[in-house]
Amino acid sequence: MQHSNPTDVVDRTDAPSDRPRAHLDVRTLGPPEPLARTLERLVELPEETVLAQRNDRVPQFLYPKLADRGYAFETVERAEDVVTVIWRPSEP
Repeated sequence: MQHSNPTDVVDRTDAPSDRPRAHLDVRTLGPPEPLARTLERLVELPEETVLAQRNDRVPQFLYPKLADRGYAFETVERAEDVVTVIWRPSEP
């Protein structure tokens, strides 16, 4: 089975396709590390960057924290992992 790059999932979501992309693999980390590392990485990245977080489960506890911080996000469940794509919405 060929594993696709987690940033390729961005094209399957509503995230802007013309922005730089980054990925973060947290599949081997136990809670609460995936949540903490994702939020830390978002602070480090330029605002226009789209982050693809690769996890072994749906990060349900991350969603309210992202919403509180003004991020848009979408999760795609694949056979080998779960990828949550996170981005800052464009200004209207």
